[in-house]
Amino acid sequence: MTAKSAAAAARATVYGYPRQGPNRELKKAVEGYWKGRVTTDALHRTAAELRRANWRELADVGVHEVPTGDFSYYDHVLDTTLMLGAVPARHRAAVEADALDGYFAMARGTQNVAPLEMTKWFDTNYHYLVPELGPDTVFTADSAKQVGELTEALALGLAPRPVLVGPVTYLLLAKPAPGVTADFEPLTLLDRLLPVYADVLADLRAAGAEWVQLDEPALVQDRTPAELTAVAHAYRNLGARTDRPKLLVASYFDRLGEALPVLAKTSVDGLALDFTGPAAANLDDLAAIGGLSGKRLVAGIVDGRNVWINDLGRSLSTLATLLGLADRVDVAASCSLLHVPLDAGAERDIEPQIARWLAFARQKTAEIVTLARGLAHGTDTIAAQLAANRADLASRAGSPITRDPAVRARAAAVTDADAHRSRPYAERAVAQRTHLRLPVLPTTTIGSFPQTAELRTARADLRAGRIDTAGYEERIRAEIGEVIAFQEKIGLDVLVHGEPERNDMVQYFAEQLTGCLATQHGWVQSYGTRYVRPPILAGDISRPDPMTVRWTTYAQSLTARPVKGMLTGPVTMLAWSFVRDDQPLAETARQVALALRDEVNDLEAAGTSVIQVDEPALRETLPLRAADRPAYLAWATETFRLTTSAVRPDTQIHTHMCYAEFGDVVQAIDELDADVISLEAARSHMQVARELAAHGYPREAGPGVYDIHSPRVPSVAEAAALLRKGLEAIPAERLWVNPDCGLKTRGWPETRASLENLVAAARTVRAERAGS
Repeated sequence: MTAKSAAAAARATVYGYPRQGPNRELKKAVEGYWKGRVTTDALHRTAAELRRANWRELADVGVHEVPTGDFSYYDHVLDTTLMLGAVPARHRAAVEADALDGYFAMARGTQNVAPLEMTKWFDTNYHYLVPELGPDTVFTADSAKQVGELTEALALGLAPRPVLVGPVTYLLLAKPAPGVTADFEPLTLLDRLLPVYADVLADLRAAGAEWVQLDEPALVQDRTPAELTAVAHAYRNLGARTDRPKLLVASYFDRLGEALPVLAKTSVDGLALDFTGPAAANLDDLAAIGGLSGKRLVAGIVDGRNVWINDLGRSLSTLATLLGLADRVDVAASCSLLHVPLDAGAERDIEPQIARWLAFARQKTAEIVTLARGLAHGTDTIAAQLAANRADLASRAGSPITRDPAVRARAAAVTDADAHRSRPYAERAVAQRTHLRLPVLPTTTIGSFPQTAELRTARADLRAGRIDTAGYEERIRAEIGEVIAFQEKIGLDVLVHGEPERNDMVQYFAEQLTGCLATQHGWVQSYGTRYVRPPILAGDISRPDPMTVRWTTYAQSLTARPVKGMLTGPVTMLAWSFVRDDQPLAETARQVALALRDEVNDLEAAGTSVIQVDEPALRETLPLRAADRPAYLAWATETFRLTTSAVRPDTQIHTHMCYAEFGDVVQAIDELDADVISLEAARSHMQVARELAAHGYPREAGPGVYDIHSPRVPSVAEAAALLRKGLEAIPAERLWVNPDCGLKTRGWPETRASLENLVAAARTVRAERAGS
């Protein structure tokens, strides 16, 4: 095919779309089902209506090939586990008794059965359920969900493309099942798995699928020669089948690198590549191998992870270059649009000038369609869109909103000494023990307590004018009083105020910082039915006024026990926001760190002796390629220390991380120089404690003994057993006892019971040590 005919064939597509609906209808239906207010049939009807609405919307604006199978009640990796029959033994009875209830049991656990482990999807804030595999795992094909959704789309007269997690990525994401030796490699199951994928593909072909997309994002990470050999083997095997649909292998989030020539040599029919951010290197890599002769290329040219408008002219230039490198070039976002909100047009409170700069899923889809039309039919056909885009880009580049000379001058004046504590940890630890007088195995929580319906109603009433500020603050004071009294009653050692005034751990701060925008409807799925509204960092960042001091000092006035001040760290502020793309991340992070430094100093001056600066996104934001990691970790750890280093030696600095693979960042955790770190550990059975011990981590740590992402209440014996396992790796004088994460999403009954058991477990283990 010539470049001219490839251009004429150019079409628009996407890899996935937000699942929740315009008003989070899916969240409400699923949570209603859990509470018994929504029937199974009603839940399925809501899901089907949302799928049909998405497909029709995409088709109506000009998307030629719509994705199916990307929709999920909870998580698409969990869906894949069910498709492959890889249900852990402890969940099989529940799945066999009721498929939907068993599915949710795998995701959330029950009182008697622990859920699957949950961790971050590559370097995003989306969480997936980790497959558990072992030498005895038996795979069986169950293509009902995929075939059913394909059939629904075909019945609407659409051209659907089913989307599956690819076999190599699925195995690379998996972990050894409990009881299986840690050195078991799930990838050794590839030959057992491939026939099952082949059966699913055959079922989809028989049901009418022309193309099927197999997502292999794990291939953008550094892969060993053996893993690349497995990739070649997998796609030679699947490509050789005669009963299959055409295969499109998709990668995203970074360049495909060494895996690109491997896949290009297989008999798959097309590749979908990311051409945004660091993945722009795919263009040169593709040219270096001579292109994709005889194959389709889907070009991910619109950033699917951020909210800024596309530079249409630049993208068309890239697409024109790609025309000579494949038989057919189609246009797409860089990844699933699951990672951005649905519609920027729904935002009514954002300044019109800034609104011109924003593109959510609907606007990105329009950009994709525009680029495909321009590529296929010439730029004259999109002249008006190009002119408007140039004007919007110029508006942003020249806006004073994006630059504050005072902020930039302060950031430029930072010295190395500003990012280091005045005393080494050993001296600080002595001062803090003398000052705080905590028992061995001190107990605390991570920060937030349940966000009740009454609290959410109070915030809504304030926004709507149904109550005034004084009435709202009285409700907050009452809630803080109850939280402090409860913690004192059960015997926690370091208390928190519970964060009743906070809507979200990032949004709350962003709303009080200059340069940040909050949305009203910009919901993005984090996990299951948990949705967040990431702020938009549009300009230079500063802190006009204290943000947390008032409520923290009020809580401290109610108790003689130490109350932690609670802040969100600079890396997490960036990771869980939509960051500006017109300057380096490190520069934005330094601005945020200086704003937070002011808050830390004000908390200490107000009498706060323990200050926690959460950085759960430190590992999440780690670049996918090892070569890019040292530079990131250097500025990430420096900005944390810049936030925290001006305090006295006897002020104890805590940090917190959760739901990530920590082994890759243990050295960086050390370099944060926090006095105490709390980490998720319950689902992973104290793996992080062992990783810290292997590193020789010298500071205090609190690996969690209570999994807060499950409604089940851990028993005293269960929490004590985890605590004893933690003590095998971390000595008692440096071990804290705490939940995995904040309690915002939990209800009060389970929170009370779980924390009572946590405190009782700590007392039990203290007594054991005293009597030994």
